[in-house]
Amino acid sequence: MDWSSVHNYLPFLLKGAEMTLTITVLALIISTPLGLLWAAGKMSGLRIIVWPVSIIINITRGLPMIVVLFYIYFVFPDIGITLTAFQASVIGIAFCFSSYIAEIFRAGIESVDRGQLEAARSMGMGFGKAMVRVVLPQAFHVALPPYSNTLVMMLKDSALASTIAVTEMTRQGQLMASSTFDNTTIYTLVAILYLAMCLPLMALTKRLETRRLKGA
Repeated sequence: MDWSSVHNYLPFLLKGAEMTLTITVLALIISTPLGLLWAAGKMSGLRIIVWPVSIIINITRGLPMIVVLFYIYFVFPDIGITLTAFQASVIGIAFCFSSYIAEIFRAGIESVDRGQLEAARSMGMGFGKAMVRVVLPQAFHVALPPYSNTLVMMLKDSALASTIAVTEMTRQGQLMASSTFDNTTIYTLVAILYLAMCLPLMALTKRLETRRLKGA
């Protein structure tokens, strides 16, 4: 392992790490409201909505994410939808994770005693207002630890963007390793950088979970 070359490799890997974080943040911004929409649809009680949403969630969760990325990037152009590799990676990762986030939100909402919603309605609040002011804050408190864990998974799974040639950190490492043959140093640095990004998030998740259990 050639540690003397670290200063040469690190700037390129940090540039890739910036792309990794960009993909993760954008995917989170898209997947969160989409997941909430799926959760609302699944809990609507209307079969015409519940069935299609359930099918979408089950199909998405049943497919490997890499297949979804390939489908969006390589198949969509055949039906007239052409996306850049970056756009395809963000949309694909966001769509896949929205199904997991939907289940997290649904579980959080269902953990709130239905009597609280009924009490809010009896005080004159409309359904939407009661959900926003009474149910969702409590549901978010319950859902926050697994939601944070999903962010960690999203950060790690953003490496799949490398399969469609997005130059995030893993792809940057691949390109450098193929040109320098210094596999040990480069991939060790990649691993260290992923840990540097993920371990604080994992610690935050653990802390949130502990606080939730103490407050239960």
